[in-house]
Amino acid sequence: MSKTLDVIVRHVGLQPYEPVFEAMKRFTGARTEETADELWFLEHEPIYTQGRAGKPEYVVSPGDIKVIDIDRGGQVTYHGPGQLTVYTLVDIKRLGIGVREFVNLIESALVATLARYNVKGIPRSDAPGVYVNGAKIGALGLRIKQGRSYHGLNFNIDMDMRPWSGINACGLGGEVTQLRELVPEAKMPDINEVALVLLEELTDKLGAKDIQTNNQLPF
Repeated sequence: MSKTLDVIVRHVGLQPYEPVFEAMKRFTGARTEETADELWFLEHEPIYTQGRAGKPEYVVSPGDIKVIDIDRGGQVTYHGPGQLTVYTLVDIKRLGIGVREFVNLIESALVATLARYNVKGIPRSDAPGVYVNGAKIGALGLRIKQGRSYHGLNFNIDMDMRPWSGINACGLGGEVTQLRELVPEAKMPDINEVALVLLEELTDKLGAKDIQTNNQLPF
């Protein structure tokens, strides 16, 4: 895998979902072969998103939380405060890798981040994401357009878990967990610390040679 161009990292805090979704699509549509890859770190206000393979019956009891259809792969999932979302706006064609290798790269970064907190995460070959004792802690959902990815990963850190009961998360019918439930109280990091650790793991695995920070969305 060849090295990336400069990587721009944006830490933009708590954001509504739909404007960020539109910004991702605009960024991906406007980029050229020379455009630097970007990683957007943020949290979302509460929302359920239904991927292209989504089945209506997996939305069980959404209550007053909005459900929207989007263009990533996968089924329904939940986004909310305390969940770290990272949008991986990466030219994988330029990197010389395929989709499966890119998914493996993201999963390995999540596994390495969990290991920093003495938590053993395991990917599954039949369902993208990372699991701890069978419960999902990190989810992946990507869209690849002309060799360029958008959407990315969700990593449950310290969130209200009740909305997960309103859906069959990712269509798996299994449990969902978060870092808060796996790390002793005295050693529990805040979400900003976890973001920095995950950033280090992702940029290392991407082979980033220069990292620039800009804490505003480009659109």
